[in-house]
Amino acid sequence: MKNKRLIYKGLAVTLLAGLSLGNVACSGSYLDEVENSGAFKTEDYFKNQQQSFSALVSVYDVLRKYSGGFENTVTFFNAGSDDFYSGGGHSNDGAGIQGINNYSLNPNTMPASYWRDYYQGIARATLLIERVPGASMDENLKKRYIAEAKVLRSLYYFELVRMFGNIPLVLKTVKYDDDYWNIPQVKPSEVYAQIESDINAAIPDLMLVATGNDKGRITQGTARAILGKIYLYDKKMPEAAAQFAEVNGTPGEASQYGYKLVKDYEDLFKVGPETSDPYKFSTESILEVMHTNKGNSDWGFWGQGKDEGNSINAMLGPRSYTLDKNFPQNDAPDLYAGWAFNTVTEDLVNFMQGDPRLKTTVFNAKKFEAEGKIAYSPAYADTGYFLNKYLPTNDLKSSLPGSTELNFRQNYVAIRLADTYLMEAEALGAAGGRAQALLDAVRKRVGLSPVPVSLQAIKDERRRELAGEGHRWFDLVRWGDAPAKLAFKGFKANKNEILPIPYNELPNTAMHQNPGY
Repeated sequence: MKNKRLIYKGLAVTLLAGLSLGNVACSGSYLDEVENSGAFKTEDYFKNQQQSFSALVSVYDVLRKYSGGFENTVTFFNAGSDDFYSGGGHSNDGAGIQGINNYSLNPNTMPASYWRDYYQGIARATLLIERVPGASMDENLKKRYIAEAKVLRSLYYFELVRMFGNIPLVLKTVKYDDDYWNIPQVKPSEVYAQIESDINAAIPDLMLVATGNDKGRITQGTARAILGKIYLYDKKMPEAAAQFAEVNGTPGEASQYGYKLVKDYEDLFKVGPETSDPYKFSTESILEVMHTNKGNSDWGFWGQGKDEGNSINAMLGPRSYTLDKNFPQNDAPDLYAGWAFNTVTEDLVNFMQGDPRLKTTVFNAKKFEAEGKIAYSPAYADTGYFLNKYLPTNDLKSSLPGSTELNFRQNYVAIRLADTYLMEAEALGAAGGRAQALLDAVRKRVGLSPVPVSLQAIKDERRRELAGEGHRWFDLVRWGDAPAKLAFKGFKANKNEILPIPYNELPNTAMHQNPGY
């Protein structure tokens, strides 16, 4: 695009935030055209509401790390769990995702983006927190922008601390002449204390609920759900239960924030028309990552924070998939052929036998192939089972320019109400009337009878309810179940609970590599 670029609501800030700002592609409805002049002086920005909002959107953009780009966290951590294999074209198809699948990750094969991208989001948030107070705009709006940035910064620190353990805690903008290389790592307890304090301080300044064009932004309910999850991982169970109770309300009914379990489980993973998708931002959605085909994402900038499509979709589709349209009354799905990552383990399929959620969760390709309804090419670690929740269908192919594989527009829900129901039940000690009611509500939604509440019952329900949504690996680690459940993949206790810090982050710094790596 020669000297100019079209930017939807955003700009990117590097960790050395005083040095430069870059462009972020389409993610919303505000379109600005600016000169692509290279270096960007942050002191000349944050003059008004429009600029401050643009900076805030750049903080939100990092949420796409969950489901955008090849190195998205959902397919990565699915591959590390007992429910999925890495899959893909062959055993070397993506060093990172293959490495977590067989626990051979080392500092050289650990994808740097899991460290870099979240710290970039932290830098963007920190710059906004520092600079928005000087902008010419409504004071209450300033407080809200800062509160949203604090919650997002806390979320990104939470992701880093649960992946890497001891990490640097940077709470001010790092400039080119600062002694960045000597910033030390701190204990997880220090990170938890900081982010818990930041979210608690931010909650009063946030919207109660988000409506209209504000859907997808951080609200009081979103912040409390994130805080409750952080408390849970920090083993502060009473505090976690209290936050979740605010979010959840009476089990099975609408909460004070309007959250309510959707009636049909399968609706959580449906995608509607481009112009008006009724399945986005459902009553069950608490933290939802937005994807669109309007960015016309292409290979030249895929995975660099400028692409806006959901990458999980193309990654999961069976390779060379074809539907026999001449087969009478063919009930097999019309899928777009993908890359066959995250093949489902037989163990998960067997575990979910008889559960109404199995069909929504798992696509049984080998059954349809045996019936002559489809054909596909078995790839690496093929089991004949694929994660159905995010499979790419041909009717969802983008009608706009850009690569088809990179422009699927299914949103990813990072936190939803059934998740917070089960986390609250766990935080309550997996005992008592309210914990029972929370577990019952999740099961009732899919037509299952109550079972006595217990920690094992909650663990089992989380596995079935949230299968393939990127939570299982972290659950196993925090429960201490990973060494036993993942031994067949090579998981080693007291090592693989955290990941290796990417090698290039360490030279000439005060940081130390994690034990065992």
